[in-house]
Amino acid sequence: MLKAKLAGFVGILGLAVAAPLFAHHSFAAEYDGSKSYRLVGTITRIEWSNPHSYFYIDVKDDKGNVVNWGCEGAGPGALTRRGWKKGDVKIGDTLIVDGYFAKDGSHLIDARRVTLPDGRVVSGGSQGDGGPASELSVEDSSKPKK
Repeated sequence: MLKAKLAGFVGILGLAVAAPLFAHHSFAAEYDGSKSYRLVGTITRIEWSNPHSYFYIDVKDDKGNVVNWGCEGAGPGALTRRGWKKGDVKIGDTLIVDGYFAKDGSHLIDARRVTLPDGRVVSGGSQGDGGPASELSVEDSSKPKK
């Protein structure tokens, strides 16, 4: 009986430890690392959450239409260690986001490097996710590909 309880406890513990791993995906699973892009936009929403933070920016396309882009970055702790604190940006601020578009064609970018309103540049990527380094050769893209 004791062995069965211990085996059950170990099984539950194993599932609890593995659950966060499923939430944290690899870069290559979601993003196309073959070409980087630059978006310039105005912040509409910020979500400081684990394991990834998200912020959303309105970007004008070449026809003047506004498109809302989701930008995925590292978790709040990692961003803070890199010099980007929660109070550094607010709704309405303009950001420059250098990164890689989602493979599925959605309006989502992996925010590898972010230029904050005060001019500071911070690494926004999740360390160890298999994605490219923060040194980007960026195509200036206020006209992102579809």
